[in-house]
Amino acid sequence: MPDDQHGHHAMPPAHPFDDDKLREECGVFGVIGLDQAANFVALGLHALQHRGQEAGGIVSHDPEHGFNSARRFGYVRDSFTKASLMDTLPGLLSIGHVRYSTAGSKGNTQIRDVQPFFGEFSMGGAAIAHNGNITNAAALRRELIERGSIFQSSSDSECIIHLMARSLQRDIPARMEDALRRVEGAFSIVAMTRTKLIGVRDPLGVRPLVLGKVGDGWCLSSETCALDIIGAEFVREVAPGEMVVITRDGVESRQPFRPKKSRFCIFEHVYFSRPDSILGGRSVYETREAIGRELAKEAPVEADLVCPVPDSGTPAAIGYSAESGIPYGMGIIRNQYMGRTFIEPTDQIRNMGVRLKLNVNRALIRGKRVILVDDSVVRGTTSRKIKEMILDAGAAEVHFRIASPPTAWPCFYGVDTPERSKLLAANMTEDEMADYLGVDSLKFISLDGLYRAVGEAKGRDPKSPQYCDACFSGEYPVEPADMIEQGFVMKTAAE
Repeated sequence: MPDDQHGHHAMPPAHPFDDDKLREECGVFGVIGLDQAANFVALGLHALQHRGQEAGGIVSHDPEHGFNSARRFGYVRDSFTKASLMDTLPGLLSIGHVRYSTAGSKGNTQIRDVQPFFGEFSMGGAAIAHNGNITNAAALRRELIERGSIFQSSSDSECIIHLMARSLQRDIPARMEDALRRVEGAFSIVAMTRTKLIGVRDPLGVRPLVLGKVGDGWCLSSETCALDIIGAEFVREVAPGEMVVITRDGVESRQPFRPKKSRFCIFEHVYFSRPDSILGGRSVYETREAIGRELAKEAPVEADLVCPVPDSGTPAAIGYSAESGIPYGMGIIRNQYMGRTFIEPTDQIRNMGVRLKLNVNRALIRGKRVILVDDSVVRGTTSRKIKEMILDAGAAEVHFRIASPPTAWPCFYGVDTPERSKLLAANMTEDEMADYLGVDSLKFISLDGLYRAVGEAKGRDPKSPQYCDACFSGEYPVEPADMIEQGFVMKTAAE
């Protein structure tokens, strides 16, 4: 299968405000039964760009030309909108992937790490795109290499292709079932053969995957917002532990794993998913507004203005304002045209810091007691800069209200998080963080409050949590085997 771009690629230096957010690592999208399916995939990936902005890839198949692929660094809009490229991806069947760095390749990404990955088997070829993280990938990779497998990338996702190659099953979906039973961690997968579109979620359903219908065809997507862009009807979520095999004849549902209690990632509600998506039958926007309301009940403060840190803090700030009765205002304005590749960040540009992306609305802020609402505090670097900008604009007081609990533990299920020593909440109390940030007060929503906002009226069940909340609680639903091997210490009873 030809690939259209080769060579090494060093990631562009991160801008000063890019290192203080948790980042989803991938988005996946697939289409079957539509002419020029790759064009629909490109549109879907464009809607999922927030889930991965480093690179993207598309694979398509048609009977005359077989499998074709394109992989590009940068935004979908810059890479996959040229007719000269899209004409090389014909067919009624296509899948695609957008990514940040996956495990093992941060800082020195190569084109060979860009998904979808492709494998040729005795019964035909298959391509696979993966959102999530395989927590036993290092052990699997060692075993596969010792048995003769030759890896082309540094991505943990390639393990799945090699496990499929070693399976003795007679068709590709069955080989994928075999392979995924060996895999630990979190995975939502969109895959394709010559005639089938396949979607799978891990037994805990940590990462999202939805099924849509468009005309005579079907599509799979990480989020419902990408269905909207191609005019697809949302049919349902792929269930945790379910495999859907889609052909011209319709959708077949399989259950390759033993049933487990669902542990969907609660941070999808807080930050990762787009606010116009639907998760678990709930509007992401409405959930974030409810988080703001809950935060106002838990952490009230006398103030003159509720101001979001755009854009991720906006729905929660609207909810906080509505519940508290304190006026909402756009005290910070975001430059919508600030891309990751704006200009090479020289020292002079770095010193401008967050001002490249955000600017204070001075007329609104001056003399006010301001409540700043943000979705999270990770390292705290951006929060300090924003606080300084607000004070420079003449604010009388600055109060931070955070629409998630303290992020004190790293994620191993497909989210790019710093090591624990660099997480502010792992090393400081709430009051110590307030002193460090230099604000008049700092309050996070409680874990119970977050659960109430996402629809669990009684809060979090400590004996059987309804979501994966390991980044807040340190309770990992799947043991991160590779990280424990490297010396990561799990939470103790005392903590």
